[in-house]
Amino acid sequence: MRSQRGWFLLFLLVEGVVALYVTFGRAGFDPLTGLLVLAPAMGLASVAYRFQGDQERELSRVRQIAELAQQAIVRPLPPRLGGMSLAVHTRSATDQALIGGDLHDALVAPSGVRLIVGDVKGKGMEAVRLSAVVLASFRRHAPDAPDLVALATALDADLVPHLGEEDFVTVLLAEFVPGEVRLVNCGHPAPLRIGHRLEALEPPEPSPPLGLGPEPRMRRAGLGLSQRLLLYTDGLSEARDADGVEFPLDRHVRHALAAPGLDHALPNLLDLLDEHAGDLRDDLTLVLVQPVPVPDPAERAAGAAPDGPAAAALPADSREDGF
Repeated sequence: MRSQRGWFLLFLLVEGVVALYVTFGRAGFDPLTGLLVLAPAMGLASVAYRFQGDQERELSRVRQIAELAQQAIVRPLPPRLGGMSLAVHTRSATDQALIGGDLHDALVAPSGVRLIVGDVKGKGMEAVRLSAVVLASFRRHAPDAPDLVALATALDADLVPHLGEEDFVTVLLAEFVPGEVRLVNCGHPAPLRIGHRLEALEPPEPSPPLGLGPEPRMRRAGLGLSQRLLLYTDGLSEARDADGVEFPLDRHVRHALAAPGLDHALPNLLDLLDEHAGDLRDDLTLVLVQPVPVPDPAERAAGAAPDGPAAAALPADSREDGF
């Protein structure tokens, strides 16, 4: 369908023809002669109008192809994956773009569910290109890497040849096994564990990002059925209000993320973020994860849902919260 601008131009053309037709008649010229004089201009305008329509249709096709390419780079995650319940929200700071410098993905490996959240320095197409490199490397190595330290080392080796002198990528890797999460953090914001309190799971030692000589070390932390883990990019922690104050990761965040159902928890957090910062100027990725009990074969045979029961509700807010 042609744009509103195209219809407006056609309207102006018709109005102009009518006006000139009347002018020729009032000036004593044969109106038919006037129309014959105007005919070439009308023909050129018609050709230009059709050309504009062809351009717009071609632009629409290019946009569709670009959207499909972006969807291939960042795959949507299912709500259940290997005994984990997931909720994801992404927001690109680039207009009409599905992705930017943020990246995320998850898959099931023999050891458990493995997940990546990362942030490429910079914006625009170069950031998208580096995001694609990291995700391709994750999908290649994550199923077979012996542990997350080896996986981080493999990601860095694949990424370095594609980096400029000042490029780097922060990455958080997580592996979920029953009752535990294993983390490797290369320069990325620490994830938040949500339970009776809100706790940032900092790495044992800080590590530089990928591309800057990372020194990955693993951290193990408990993650029970009544706890959740939020992985995020600095579009959350560095969002600032009008006075330059960063978004506080406090008890209000804990309360928002403890809502029944992950699909309600993330919107609650986004409401807090929008109230604090308004329009975001950076990419944002949020991944909220919670273990779910996996029914045994007898329960499945009795008619339990194939994806397992819903994630358990979190405990009520605690006055002992440190945040």
